[in-house]
Amino acid sequence: MADVKLLGLWYSPFSHRVEWALKIKGVEYEFIEEDLQNKSPLLLESNPVYKKIPVLIHNGKSICESMVIVEYIDETFEGPSILPKDPYDRAIARFWAKFFAEKGPAVGRSFFLKGEEQEKAKEEVYEMLKVLDNELKHNKKYFVGDKFGFADIVANAAALWLGVLEEASGVVLVTSEKFPNFCAWRDEYINCSENKKYLPSRNELLAKFKARFQAASVAK
Repeated sequence: MADVKLLGLWYSPFSHRVEWALKIKGVEYEFIEEDLQNKSPLLLESNPVYKKIPVLIHNGKSICESMVIVEYIDETFEGPSILPKDPYDRAIARFWAKFFAEKGPAVGRSFFLKGEEQEKAKEEVYEMLKVLDNELKHNKKYFVGDKFGFADIVANAAALWLGVLEEASGVVLVTSEKFPNFCAWRDEYINCSENKKYLPSRNELLAKFKARFQAASVAK
């Protein structure tokens, strides 16, 4: 049996991408919760370049960066495919995954920064949402074809974490009036019975981030 460990944070969408892929493939793994304020020697040794989570350790070999790890899992383990088999569809899946990776940091800045930097980040998020809302028109269920896969897993932060951060912080970025197609997609994503078994508890995420924002306000 393969020795699989995942260094991560339970509330991180990046860690969650990897967990989702492992669960789809039916891979047993050990989850090792990290403390980013006191990073473990194992994390620093396994990811000496970025010193970040998630890190997958498979039979003693480490793989870093969530999207790279998901592709590795798809290619390494038996089970349902995560990336499309068709080369064109696979390219489109990677395109949207890259889009989320590039635009995602602006979401965090919209909630955790203040003043001019926050407003600039919000504008970036609005542009991202406009693109997504247009792409998801005509009741498009998934980003590539009719099968949930790679791009959809990478979109987990937009689907679940974005709404949690809005509620926890009081900063609202998404409304159904402005982005109806995105909101319909998000509702389907988080309420779909197939996805629910893979998604973390929204209530637990909300409690975690509420505490984080409260702590930040007290520290000022």
